Amino acid sequence: MAIIRWDPFRDMVTLREKMNRVFEDVFTGRTEEGKDFATSTWAPSVDIFETEGELVLTAEVPGIDEKDIEIKVEDNTLTLKGERKFEKETKEENYHRIERSYGSFYRAFTLPNSIDPEKIQATHENGVLKITMPKRSELHPRKVKILKPASPEKPKK
Repeated sequence: MAIIRWDPFRDMVTLREKMNRVFEDVFTGRTEEGKDFATSTWAPSVDIFETEGELVLTAEVPGIDEKDIEIKVEDNTLTLKGERKFEKETKEENYHRIERSYGSFYRAFTLPNSIDPEKIQATHENGVLKITMPKRSELHPRKVKILKPASPEKPKK
């Protein structure tokens, strides 16, 4: 019997490798049986920023045609729905790796009351969806000028 020096970190490294494999399988859509979930649910990344006059949402939707994206505003909620379709030009068994997510997505965002839903516009260019949501004009902040009060008249003697 050979004497093996005990290394307490070896078990931790082994555990870490097993956990990495589990998470990789879940997020890349692979299971132990080798089945793919290439059409799993996913959600595009978004950035939302505000300027003085509008709220702007940009979403990364590369490879998705405009006709496959639906934008709806209802009850102060903006919803994005769509689908990235898996091209069947190449047989799945010929792929070495599939990392991109495919299938339908759904995102919902609550809008502030200051947004004018009738003036929302969207553009789609180079895989980026940009939704511009103008604020209501009556809600724009305005400066109020402070007036000097009229000086009271001094009584005559």
